[in-house]
Amino acid sequence: MSDHSAIDCFLDQELSSFQRDGYFVARGIMPATYIETMKQITQRDLAAHQGDIEYEAELNYPGAPQSLEAEGGRTARRLRQAISRDPVFLKLVSEPFLLNRLKQLLGPHIVMPLTHHNCIMTKQPRFSSDTGWHQDTRYWSFTSGELVNIWIALGPESPQNGCLQVLPGTHTGPAPASLLDEALFLRTDMAENQSVLKTAQSVELLPGDVLFFHARCFHAATRNYSNETKQSVVFTFRELENSPTPGSRSAQWPELLLS
Repeated sequence: MSDHSAIDCFLDQELSSFQRDGYFVARGIMPATYIETMKQITQRDLAAHQGDIEYEAELNYPGAPQSLEAEGGRTARRLRQAISRDPVFLKLVSEPFLLNRLKQLLGPHIVMPLTHHNCIMTKQPRFSSDTGWHQDTRYWSFTSGELVNIWIALGPESPQNGCLQVLPGTHTGPAPASLLDEALFLRTDMAENQSVLKTAQSVELLPGDVLFFHARCFHAATRNYSNETKQSVVFTFRELENSPTPGSRSAQWPELLLS
């Protein structure tokens, strides 16, 4: 362990859990003041359709509206470029209760890419969609796949409203292409994938919980079957030496050096 206080670090058994499973939920570490401020920003920008927004209809996932012009076509899936929406997000990612844990997982020098994630995920009733099993690194280009995501619950997350599901232990390397479909989702119709699919775990969260998960850990989510919008803040991080491939999508935006 480092010399940081335990409240700002993973305990040894928590680190072991992450290393084994590829994810770990740090319960209640996010102060309520952050949660409330981020919820207010989300409501403001959703109501005004403010900034860079990805709409459900643009992805054609199961459950999404057919087009932007169809009923529910302007249902937001995520508010992109979260870091530029309010200073609270930059302040947040510099907090010791996040940064010290990321150092334990990645190394002493933490960089936050702005191209990947950097968003507020919004899963809304009626017009949300299903996301298949995937590794985030499928379209990313870095020296290695050793990146860590944080998923911050702004409200309760459960199977009813489409919480994240994970396949424990699938973070140790890229999946063989033979097990994936053309869009690089894990095929659920293959006999070879059935044993790992049976290990799926739903990650239920409460406001203030933070899910740390390896970018190679397979995850998925159903649509939101509840009557309330689910909102989550999602960022990704790398170690300084794990640089993006020049000329790739991963290198197209500046990055933040946090430590």
